[in-house]
Amino acid sequence: MSSALVAVALSLVSAVAYAAAAVAQERLAARGSGAGLLRLLGTGAWWMSVGLNGGAAALHVAALTYGPLTVVQPLGALTLVAAVPMGARLAGRRVGAAEWRGTALTLLGLAALLVTASGPAPHRVLSLTEALAVTGSTAALVGVLARPGARPGLRHATASGVASGVASALTQTVTVAATDRTGPVLSPPVIVVALLVAAFATGGLLLSQTAYRDGLGAPLAVVTLANPVAAAVIGLALLGQGLRGGVGGVLLALAGAAVASWGVVVLTRVPRPVAAQAGAHPVAVVLALEPRTGSAEPPLAAGRPDPGHLTPLSGGSAEAP
Repeated sequence: MSSALVAVALSLVSAVAYAAAAVAQERLAARGSGAGLLRLLGTGAWWMSVGLNGGAAALHVAALTYGPLTVVQPLGALTLVAAVPMGARLAGRRVGAAEWRGTALTLLGLAALLVTASGPAPHRVLSLTEALAVTGSTAALVGVLARPGARPGLRHATASGVASGVASALTQTVTVAATDRTGPVLSPPVIVVALLVAAFATGGLLLSQTAYRDGLGAPLAVVTLANPVAAAVIGLALLGQGLRGGVGGVLLALAGAAVASWGVVVLTRVPRPVAAQAGAHPVAVVLALEPRTGSAEPPLAAGRPDPGHLTPLSGGSAEAP
C-alpha cells in the first residue's frame, strides 16, 4: 500500500474519532454552559471526550508521517460529515436540509483543495527559529480571537481551528525529525517543539469546548475550515508543499476555499434546536418556543382575595353559626 493511501486511511478513522469527541463536548457544554475547568476535570464525560480526542490525535500523527499537510489536513473535513448526523441522532432529531446543504458545500470546497494538493511523504521540517516564529504569531492571533465580545462561539472555534492546525504542522516537524535517523531522537529542538505541540493541542481542545456552547454545526464547521487553512499556509510557505496544476490549480484551490466558506456561512445561519439549548424550559421545548419568550403569569390584582382562603358566597352573608 502506498504512503498516500495509508495517510488517507488513517485520516478517515481519525476524523470519525474527532467527530465522536466533538459530539461529546457539545452535549457536555449544553448541559452546563457555565462549567469551569475544575468542574470539567471532575466529569467523566469530559475525560471520555479527551480520550477520543487523544486517540484521534494519535491517528492523525500517524497519518502525518505518511502524507503532507496539504493532503492530510483537508481530510479532517470528514469530521463534519460524521458529527452533524451523529449529534442530531443523539439529540433525537433529524438533520435539517440547511445542515445537509452547509455540510455538503463545506466538503465540496475542501475536496477541491484536496484535489490540488500534492507531494510525497514529508521530509522537510521547521527549524527551531521558524517554529518559534509560527507559535508566537499564532499565540497573538488566538489571543485576539479569544477576547471577550460578540459571537464568542465562532471566534473561539476559529481560534481552536488555527491552534489545532499549527499543532499539526509542529507535530509533523517532530515526527519527521524524530524518525529520519540523522540525529538524536530527543534533541533539544525536538523537545521544545513537542512542548509547543502539547500547548497548542490543549489550547485548541479547551477553545473548542467553549465554542460548542453555541451548538455543534457552525462551530465545528469553522474549526474544520480553519484547521486545514492554517496548516496549509505553513506547508506552502515553509515546508515546500505546493499545489499542482499551476495557475489552474491555484484558481481551483481559491474556488474551493470560497465554496467551503459559504458552507460555513450556511451552517452559521441554522438556528439551534430549542431542545439542545441549555436551560430551555420543558414547555418551551414542546411548544417550540424560544426560552423566555412566553409571557409571565400576571400577579394577583390588589384587593383580590387570596385563593388560599374561603370567600363568602355571592348574594349572601357569611354569618357565624
